[in-house]
Amino acid sequence: MIVAERKPMEEILSMIEDANRILVLGCRGCTTVCCAGGPKEVQELATLIRMNRKQKGTTVETLEASNELQCEPQSVGPLLEKLADQFDVILSMACGAGVQTIVKSFPDVRVLPALNTNFIGMAEEHGVWTEVCVACGDCLLGRTAGICPMTRCAKQLLNGPCGGSMKGKCEISKDVDCAWQLIIDRLTRLGRLEVLEEIYPVKDWSAGWHRGPQKIVREDLTS
Repeated sequence: MIVAERKPMEEILSMIEDANRILVLGCRGCTTVCCAGGPKEVQELATLIRMNRKQKGTTVETLEASNELQCEPQSVGPLLEKLADQFDVILSMACGAGVQTIVKSFPDVRVLPALNTNFIGMAEEHGVWTEVCVACGDCLLGRTAGICPMTRCAKQLLNGPCGGSMKGKCEISKDVDCAWQLIIDRLTRLGRLEVLEEIYPVKDWSAGWHRGPQKIVREDLTS
């Protein structure tokens, strides 16, 4: 899932200082799961905004709302068509994709991000998330026993480990596991270590994330 966190309150307040009618819009998708943009966080942010204005001796109108997925136009449209023109600002508590979906769907509405989008990750325990995918466009997990070297190896090696690995730890820190040691250990446990005998070719970055915005079209869904 996409992991995000709320921007510093000072930054949020500076973005909305000239707005008197604010729609604080949460997302019941990823940002609810990572406790950054669900109904609870929406209520908390709206309350902090009102408290700040009260301290300044000014007033503000806030509305708290959430939709299923801000990154899906079909989810955003029905809610905002009734609300968008009633507010100076929509303060989105979704990921960057959610913010931009609203912008594209409602080009005449001022939309601001309340969150910083950090990474694609998984939950280790309650309140702890770890980055596990860089969305490179060429998944290696079938070869590397479900452990991504593009994310977890400091050098993004495709044929590791490197010479800096020692006692299962990465040379960058004794607290960081060597990704390739983890891969080797898991492949050994699965009886699949021979997979690493094949040298993996240099990655074709022309299909990757670094070359600019990408688009995927599923003809079976669009026809």
